Amino acid sequence: MTTEVSSDNKLPSVFLGQSGLKVSNLCLGTMTFGESQTGRIGQSDEDLSHQIINRFVERGGNFFDTANVYGRGTSENILGKWLERQTRDNFIIATKVRSNMGVENNPNNVGLSRKHITSSIDASLGRLRTDYVDLYQAHAFDDGTRLEETLRTFDDLVRAGKVRYIGVSNFTGWQLQKLVDTSERLGLNPIVSLQQQYSLVCRESEFEPFQVCKTAGIGVLPWSPLKGGLLTGKVKRGVEPTEGRLGWSVANAKARNQTAPVLSSLSDRTFDIIESAENIGQKYGRSVAQVALRWLLQKDVVSSVIIGARTLEQLEDNLGAGSGWALSQEEMNLLDDLSKPSIQYPYDNLIQRNADRQNRNAISSYVKSI
Repeated sequence: MTTEVSSDNKLPSVFLGQSGLKVSNLCLGTMTFGESQTGRIGQSDEDLSHQIINRFVERGGNFFDTANVYGRGTSENILGKWLERQTRDNFIIATKVRSNMGVENNPNNVGLSRKHITSSIDASLGRLRTDYVDLYQAHAFDDGTRLEETLRTFDDLVRAGKVRYIGVSNFTGWQLQKLVDTSERLGLNPIVSLQQQYSLVCRESEFEPFQVCKTAGIGVLPWSPLKGGLLTGKVKRGVEPTEGRLGWSVANAKARNQTAPVLSSLSDRTFDIIESAENIGQKYGRSVAQVALRWLLQKDVVSSVIIGARTLEQLEDNLGAGSGWALSQEEMNLLDDLSKPSIQYPYDNLIQRNADRQNRNAISSYVKSI
């Protein structure tokens, strides 16, 4: 993807994958909208959520991501109350389906069956106060339902006008490739996006899912781009987090006598990345978080990065990554090298063969030029 540097502070628009849909290069995630129903800290009430939305739009944002399961419909409802006062066509609304919505004694209230998808889209449209969503995403793979059933149902929703485009989230490489092949074989509307965890400390999807995205023209929408706040620089080397989302994750895991996944990220390698991002940021007058987000925005497979904010201050900082500056190729290479994931078989062989092929191509091009 070509790096876009705007002369003002407005977010630039980019195509979502190889679709004709244009979205802001930062997407506002709404998982924190609504009073907490699950014990999580720091949720935004309706008034603050609407302030965050308005500021995002003022800066050129047009792309919003939610899911039916966020707050069991609360997030969609808050976004919908704001949306009904707007010109609907000015905004791109994405939501998701698959999770159990908590209805007791209903075994069909989960998954990607035709029954669950069709009932879920109608419920989401009602909460969002709109007659269509721009991007409808499978929240995860469902190995209990035939893929043909799921894809034909999504295709029917597009044909019915309830959905404009289809995406998926949290898929492995083989699942995504199977989906692409099945859609092509059945002549259905293609998948345009993959929403996946992706950051300077979570790059494993580069091995397979993102390779599928590159060959199939699927745009990547990174979620948790700051790894739950770890890449803001607020957490210090050797200090266990006690505040914010990271602190909540650690405390909640300890209460259940479990090991918090975030603890495995608190390695020297991670803090080396953070310190380098801090040094780069000082050069541009940017925060660690802005450098981490900018790194993602300059990855060719990425279309739009999903940011989340519990306060207006957090939103402003995140928005500062979206326009007006860019990392140099040398800085990108440095962050790439520091954040390189552990490469095991068979990926080590594949990567070496790709490098050898690129070297041969470079030598061949040079020979032809002389």
